[in-house]
Amino acid sequence: MTTAQPLDVTPTPLALLLLGRASDPSSERGVDCPGDLPSPSDPGLVERARAARERLGSRLFVLGHHYQRDEVIQFADVTGDSFKLARDAAARPEAEYIVFCGVHFMAESADILTSDAQAVILPDLAAGCSMADMATAEQVAEAWDVLTDAGVARSTVPVTYMNSSADIKAFTGRHGGTVCTSSNAERALTWAFAQAGENGKVLFLPDQHLGRNTAVRDLGLSPDDCVVYNPHKPGGGLTADQLRRARMILWRGHCSVHGRFSLDSVEEVRARIPGVNVLVHPECRHEVVAAADHVGSTEHIIRLLDRAPAGSSWAVGTELNLVRRLAARYAPEGKEIVFLDRTVCFCSTMNRIDLPHLVWALESLADGKVVNRIQVDQDTEHFARLALDRMLALP
Repeated sequence: MTTAQPLDVTPTPLALLLLGRASDPSSERGVDCPGDLPSPSDPGLVERARAARERLGSRLFVLGHHYQRDEVIQFADVTGDSFKLARDAAARPEAEYIVFCGVHFMAESADILTSDAQAVILPDLAAGCSMADMATAEQVAEAWDVLTDAGVARSTVPVTYMNSSADIKAFTGRHGGTVCTSSNAERALTWAFAQAGENGKVLFLPDQHLGRNTAVRDLGLSPDDCVVYNPHKPGGGLTADQLRRARMILWRGHCSVHGRFSLDSVEEVRARIPGVNVLVHPECRHEVVAAADHVGSTEHIIRLLDRAPAGSSWAVGTELNLVRRLAARYAPEGKEIVFLDRTVCFCSTMNRIDLPHLVWALESLADGKVVNRIQVDQDTEHFARLALDRMLALP
């Protein structure tokens, strides 16, 4: 009887990807670091944007996310984070056109919250979100089957971060869960655990870092209470026993901007700027959040820097457009505000919304042509709205 000899075969990159033993960063929107922004657009575009705005008048309402570049944000009627902007749009029912200078999932939320008579426009359809892309409806449905086979689905409540597609919000709504923002994640998880009952669990989508940071830092759970479900591995890469013992089932997703900050970044800036306050977003890795002096949502970051004393120094771990804007705003007050990492890195997908795309969208609307409209189908909208309404009703 002969003994089988091992085959001298090297798996191809595609085979490794399919087996869940490798990743393909090039397939994820937003993971590349584009370096500095291109020079400002042709000044003539500014006049064209103003002229189109004037032609549209009160029929137009422009939303600008904090991470947008300055040449775009100057045309925003309101600025803010994604959910605030969606609610601002809903509060303007007289506006026929809502132009969302942000990314795809944000425009979806605006469409869900506004009336059917309003058209939500995304100036560039390629402006997506790498984090939202990391959880598809098919993957999450398969994960729920895995939880069902392990006997834990009935005691699991899904919570999805606002930075997710309408499909994932709808899944959450169908299964009794809620949406959360980085501001109310603690309240959302507290509510979800109460709904799950004794020894219940939360499936947190799609950002593992916000889920882990909230569970461990704010709710006092142990890191050992958390497991990471990898949709690219059979069974999520977890055994049924691991799923049964876990309290937090974290989806393997992350923000490609906030995920770049490291413990080395924190230590380097402390050595470079004595007495610096390190302020980071909770989408950062757990070790970065643990080493920071302050942690909070985008709105919290802005409020904290606004109240900061003159002469104080801050290293901020969030998107670079916002950090630069805040640095310029508070420099006259003697506040030193620097980017946490030395690498110049903007959110590449957010910055797809540039002045040429905005001008094209505005001029098209002014000429009576609706372009790049974002529409969520009625069934998805119903269940996504259910999850959003649960968030709004959080105690």
